[in-house]
Amino acid sequence: MDAVRALIQRKAKNLRLLGVPVLGMSADLLIGAGCVAEVHSSAVSLGEAGLAPRFSEAVERGEIKVVDYTCPAVHTALQATEKGVPFMPLRGVIGSDLVAGRADWQVAQNPFSAGKDPILLVSAIVPDVALFHARWGDAAGNVWVGRRRELATIAHAARNTYVTVEELRPGDMLEDELLAPGVISGIYVSGIARAEHGAWPLGVVDVYGIDDAHLAAYAAAAKTREGFERYLDEHVWQRKKSSLPA
Repeated sequence: MDAVRALIQRKAKNLRLLGVPVLGMSADLLIGAGCVAEVHSSAVSLGEAGLAPRFSEAVERGEIKVVDYTCPAVHTALQATEKGVPFMPLRGVIGSDLVAGRADWQVAQNPFSAGKDPILLVSAIVPDVALFHARWGDAAGNVWVGRRRELATIAHAARNTYVTVEELRPGDMLEDELLAPGVISGIYVSGIARAEHGAWPLGVVDVYGIDDAHLAAYAAAAKTREGFERYLDEHVWQRKKSSLPA
């Protein structure tokens, strides 16, 4: 979220967002601030706080392009890039309207089946930039993500990976037998920046939880353009001013 606020502050434009597999408040903020041209995702939602209001309005007004995925299709497309192949097969989407609307997906016959056995071929996705928040980074450039192994897939597939972290640790976490299984090697990380509470108002497992009250307040404010602008002023633009040296 700190990185998202920074993107808004620098007035980024024409971003194409990929949800792995869904998008939430970060995307809604960027869309409302006019930073986004396209959304590729299986959903955009504020979870328990309801719909993502700025996303919903932008879609209704035709202000952004939306490319529909399913959750498994997003992961499959990234895994294809991770494995260095142009596509991967997937079941479960065939027969839906999604297939007809995707020129980059193809239904083919399973070559290992004697009978009729259609299978969906999902083209690989190569993100330009992967961006996420993690608990720890270290002096060797590694990032610890614990059980969130989908983040490793994202980092392996992306051309560049930038990570904000709660804490920077000395040494090399890959040399720690307990931490190493949850580490993304610095080979796949383009840059790390420390951002304590950088996920707020979202949470980090075992560090701090989601600020449900703030999320609900955002959902209520962002239902109107005026309310959203007030939110930006207080939590993005004023935040920038308060961070400047005296």
